[in-house]
Amino acid sequence: MRFFLPMIPPKTTAQMHKVTVRNGKPVFYDPPAVKEMKAKLQAALHPHRPAEPLKGPLRLCVKWVWPGDQIGKYKTTKPDTDNLQKALKDAMTKGGFWDDDAQVASEICEKFTDPQPGIFVLIEVLS
Repeated sequence: MRFFLPMIPPKTTAQMHKVTVRNGKPVFYDPPAVKEMKAKLQAALHPHRPAEPLKGPLRLCVKWVWPGDQIGKYKTTKPDTDNLQKALKDAMTKGGFWDDDAQVASEICEKFTDPQPGIFVLIEVLS
């Protein structure tokens, strides 16, 4: 399964959640920017979700492409790939791509620039 999400990738990540204290215990919550980012990812992914969640071990390859003049120039500034992947995998889990993102046994992630921004996703079922 492969698809391209034509969009400017989010700079906000799932790691930007906030914490408050209620009754002496920490409570984590998503500020509006994180909620907006998650909703944007889920909406973009929705048309590509499989009829049934994928089963077994999976390989996830993602290319995060930000707008830029140079084709294929690696991006070495924030956001970090691990934080980007977390947000995407959470959205894909919620969207029914698989039962649990723990199924992702192999992962390849790159970020770079191109005149056509977006997110390229490839998912393979491993044997």
